[in-house]
Amino acid sequence: MFFQVYGASALAQWGMLLVVLVGLILFNEFARRTKLGGIITFFAIPVILTIYFVAIAIGARAGADWAVNNQTHIYMNGWFHYAKLYAALTGCIGFMMIKYKWGIGAKHWFKPFPFVIVAINILIAVVSDFESAFMGWNKWWLSSEGVWLYGGWHNVFNGIAGILNIFCMTAWWNVFPSKDKKDMIWADMTWVFIVVYDIWNFAYTYNCLPTHSWYCGIALLLAPTIAALMWNRGGWIQNRANTLAIWCMFAQVFPLFQETFKDGFQAFSWAVLPVQYPEGIATIEQIYAAAGGAEAAVGTTVDTVAGNPTMMTVISALALITNAIALCYILVQAKKRHINPYKEDVFINQKYYKDAMERADVA
Repeated sequence: MFFQVYGASALAQWGMLLVVLVGLILFNEFARRTKLGGIITFFAIPVILTIYFVAIAIGARAGADWAVNNQTHIYMNGWFHYAKLYAALTGCIGFMMIKYKWGIGAKHWFKPFPFVIVAINILIAVVSDFESAFMGWNKWWLSSEGVWLYGGWHNVFNGIAGILNIFCMTAWWNVFPSKDKKDMIWADMTWVFIVVYDIWNFAYTYNCLPTHSWYCGIALLLAPTIAALMWNRGGWIQNRANTLAIWCMFAQVFPLFQETFKDGFQAFSWAVLPVQYPEGIATIEQIYAAAGGAEAAVGTTVDTVAGNPTMMTVISALALITNAIALCYILVQAKKRHINPYKEDVFINQKYYKDAMERADVA
């Protein structure tokens, strides 16, 4: 329905989805369970990668072949990927400060930090959705990552859904370390928010990262959700930040793992295309030829090749509707109980909330 995962490559595509899902779950467990795991994952590795990224940028400016032809430079050099990577890492470090009570992480005024960093991450995606609508309204346009995107109402719907999603985060000050010091607990961020966030974020990846969305729109969303619903209640936002940062670091260094090139070439058989490319790779080849082939530059538009925005519109409309419903529910509950939903817990009667609060160190 959403992806072209059938035929000769289906086994590789489904198999690699499972590998990525399990890998993200395991890496998240390594990062969250001990201080050493977190320090290695979110301090040591990012420092090494930052040196690597700076070296690539300097080398590319100097015209060095190893840098100019580096896959990170060619395919992941857009503003969005770096912004998302470092915003996610900032969240991971801030969450560690809260759960281990490091420095300002132990201060009451720092408790809204998770809300702030999540809101920033959502706004980055919202800007990207609106950018696609502006750049390619009912036509294809070439993004800075070399991906052919199709803009339209779906971007507008999902951009608005993202803004609503920010206000579906409740009880900004009520975050705590877990009693076992493995997690940062945000008990009021229950399955209600998790579901509407996942729908919105899937729609975003489907709209704006279509050639990556099989992995970053399914596996990357399922990994933290599975953990939060099964063994880590109250820790979803930490799981989400951890897996997002881990995936962004991997994808920034090895983009060919999931990449479909602007001319339709795929390095691996497990690369997946969504149905907005009606004829799959053949559609991308047609767009590429219509855009002038190798002469196609960032921002190039093509309106002579048909796209299929139906499923983008469906999932984006669903994201808008579900987030609007969730926000209305929150406001109704707040009015009924005479509370400020952004200062006090809203979902106190849910079992998920109660289970999460049993894990929280509220002292």
